[in-house]
Amino acid sequence: MEKKKRGFWRWLIASVMLRLILIYLPKTFNLASRPEISTPLVSLRRLAEGYWLKKSSMSPYAGSMYHGSPLLLSLLGPLTVKRIEGQPDHLLCSLVFVIADIISALLIRATGHTLQMAYRQSLNSLDIVDLLKSSDSLSSGDVAALVYLWNPFTIAACVGLSTSPVENLVVILALHGACKARFGGWVKTIAPWKTSSSGSVWMGYGDTLVSLSCNPNNSSDSFVGICISVKPHGSLWEMFQRTYGFILTVEDMSPNIGVLWYFFAEVFDFFRSFFMIVFHLNILFMILPLAIRLKHRPCFLAFIYIAISSMLKSYPSGLFLDELADMQFSFFLLCGYIGVSLLSPVMHNLWIWRGTGNANFYYATGMAYACLQIILVVESVSAVLNHDRKLRKLSVTKLRDGNS
Repeated sequence: MEKKKRGFWRWLIASVMLRLILIYLPKTFNLASRPEISTPLVSLRRLAEGYWLKKSSMSPYAGSMYHGSPLLLSLLGPLTVKRIEGQPDHLLCSLVFVIADIISALLIRATGHTLQMAYRQSLNSLDIVDLLKSSDSLSSGDVAALVYLWNPFTIAACVGLSTSPVENLVVILALHGACKARFGGWVKTIAPWKTSSSGSVWMGYGDTLVSLSCNPNNSSDSFVGICISVKPHGSLWEMFQRTYGFILTVEDMSPNIGVLWYFFAEVFDFFRSFFMIVFHLNILFMILPLAIRLKHRPCFLAFIYIAISSMLKSYPSGLFLDELADMQFSFFLLCGYIGVSLLSPVMHNLWIWRGTGNANFYYATGMAYACLQIILVVESVSAVLNHDRKLRKLSVTKLRDGNS
C-alpha cells in the first residue's frame, strides 16, 4: 500500500513539473491562440478584456469579448493585470491553473476511493465477494487522477491560458460533494456557471438530478448565489444574455473543435431558429431518460452528462474501471483521439495559413471528434449496464443455490 501511494505522488509531482516547464517555454507553442484550446468561453484574453471594462466602471459584458462567469471574473480578473518582471505573462494565472489541476486530481482520487468502497459494500451485500480482485496495481481512484493529470488535453488547457482548469475544478468539487453527501447543494449552486459547451445549460439541470440522487436532503439556494455573484457585474438579465444566451444562439462563428459553428455559418438565416431548437432539444431530451435508466448510478450518470456536453475534452473514465473493463472499442477510441489531436492543428494550418485547404478540412476533424464522443458514451453505458446484468445474474444464482 505504501509503495502504491509513493508511486502516485511521484507521478503527480512529475505532472506538475511538466506543466511548470511548459509554462516557462517561450510562447508555449502558441497554445493560447489554438481554437482547440482557447474558445470564446474559456479564453483568458477575453477574461482580461472583461476585467478591463469592469475596472473602467463599465459592465464586463458591455463589449462582445467576455462571455464567462462573473465568479470567474472576480477570481482571475485581478491576476490578469499583475506582471512579474522577467517572468512569463500571466504567470500568476498559470500557477492558479496548475493548482486547480492538482486539487481536481486529488478530488477525483478521493471520489474514486469513495466509489470503490461503495462498490465493495454492494458486492458484500449481494454476497458476491468473488468479483473483488486483489491487485498490486494502483486503485481506480489513483488511476483516474493520473489520467486526468497526464491527459494531453488537460495539460494543453492548463498551459494554454484557458480557464477550463478552474471550471473543471468547480464541477469536480460539486460531484465530490454530492458523493460524500456534504456541501453538495451549495456547490451545485456554482456548478452551472461552467459554460464550456453548448450543452452545459441543459446538463446543469441534469447535474441537479445527480445531486438529488446522491443526497436527497440537499437543497440549493441558487437564486441567492446568482444574485450575489452578479450584483457587482451588471444586471442579472445582461449576464444571462451574454453567457447562456450567447451559447444557445451560437453567435460566434469562429472555428472550434465543435460541430455547430460550421453548420450555422452555412445554413440559411430563415432556418436558423428551427435548427437551434432541434439541436438544443436533442440534448434536453437525453437528460430524463438517462436519469431514469441510470438512477442507481448517479456518479456514472454525471460522467455521461459531462461526456455529452463536452466537445473540447472529455472526463477520464477511470473512476469506473471495474465496470468499463468490458468496453469493446477502447483501443479504437484511443487511436481516434490521438488521430484527431494530431490532424486538427494540421488541417487548421492548411486552411488558415497555407491556403491549400478549406473549412471542410478542419470541420471534418470536429465531426470525427463528435463521433468519438458518441461512441464513448454508448460504449460506456453499454459496459455499465452489462456489468449490472452480470451482478444481477450472479446474485440470483447465489440466492437460488442458498435456497436449494
